[in-house]
Amino acid sequence: MPLVKPFKALRPTKESAPSVASPPYDVLSSEEAKELVKDNPHSFLRVNKPEVDFASGITPTAEEINEKGKENLNLLISNGKLVQEKKEALYLYRLTWQEKSQTGLACLCSVEDYVNGLIKKHENTRPSKVSDRLEHMLYLGAQVGPVFSIFEQNEDIESLFEKLTSSQSEIDFVARDDIRHQLWVIDNSDDTDAISDAFLGLDFFYIADGHHRSEAAYVASKRMKAINPDHTGNETYNFFLNVIFPDSELRILPYNRVVKDLKHDSLEQFLDSVSEFFLIANSSEEVELDTLHQFGIYSQGKWYKLTCKPESFDENNPANSIDSNILYENLLKPILGIEDIRTDSRIDFIGGIRGNKELVKLVDSGSWSVAFSLNPVSVKQLLNVANASEVMPPKSTWFEPKLRSGMVINLF
Repeated sequence: MPLVKPFKALRPTKESAPSVASPPYDVLSSEEAKELVKDNPHSFLRVNKPEVDFASGITPTAEEINEKGKENLNLLISNGKLVQEKKEALYLYRLTWQEKSQTGLACLCSVEDYVNGLIKKHENTRPSKVSDRLEHMLYLGAQVGPVFSIFEQNEDIESLFEKLTSSQSEIDFVARDDIRHQLWVIDNSDDTDAISDAFLGLDFFYIADGHHRSEAAYVASKRMKAINPDHTGNETYNFFLNVIFPDSELRILPYNRVVKDLKHDSLEQFLDSVSEFFLIANSSEEVELDTLHQFGIYSQGKWYKLTCKPESFDENNPANSIDSNILYENLLKPILGIEDIRTDSRIDFIGGIRGNKELVKLVDSGSWSVAFSLNPVSVKQLLNVANASEVMPPKSTWFEPKLRSGMVINLF
């Protein structure tokens, strides 16, 4: 069973949390992030996405970016916006969005549990992104973006969560996107022991979001172990920052796609090729997807609904029956010639929180030729893929609401 460990988090005060806590580094473009921080010198984006502090037109080196992140982290500490806990603690982090809440445990998890498969994955990682997070982590001497993980519903744990969140939270604010963030500090040893013992009843955790951060933490631990002659295994670098939620409370939105060109002379020729694997229906309005294995296409001002032909995928294979994989294997790769969606510049990915209106906007701008709307992956599908030790295509899951960066930080 995977372990959960209390730690002395660096975190914002209740007064500073609304201005410090920020969206994750990877859900905003640099320009969007710059707009968010221009009137907020305390935003944690200046730590987690420090390129926002460089003027447009300037291309800083990775070292300069990471040095700026370290400088900004130290500034938040020196001016009292971030303070370190005096006692080891566990933290309960609740997000409330559209009248629904999810409550997770913020803690440290063992790198060894990650390596040994007790913390399961469902995506491959890209070396360049791992390297980026690794160097950022090592420069800062801190893990500043938590991994977002799942545990299967457990009544004992959820009863503990309910009991421990019945008191006033230490931090409570509503962000600009109308998501409420609450944090409870659990530093009573009886309570932390009870939580730790309850989690020992679980077989696995499942990474929902943060595969690159997990892998970067693993590589960082190897590096730091190699240069520490007195290594014991108890050092903080042997663990990584994680927030773990019950599967019953999570929501996954679609992760849609846009592609630069049709690779055909006309839209009609493209749709004719598509018809080999899909049934196609014209739509006079924005496509609403009724069931799995359906897709929307938007191109040249028109919507079409695709329904996958049953013989084009294996329903019994957890990974192959994911809609993002069906679209890749039957359309993106054979018809549009996109061999590697992780590296091909002809494709981009649009989080479902932006809705179909963003797809229409991008295609109508002329920068993209065709957009694809997908059904969201279910939590059950994700767990099935992870339990089968398989992986989904990149950018298959968009979890909402997002954890805020800067709420809890692990120093090492």
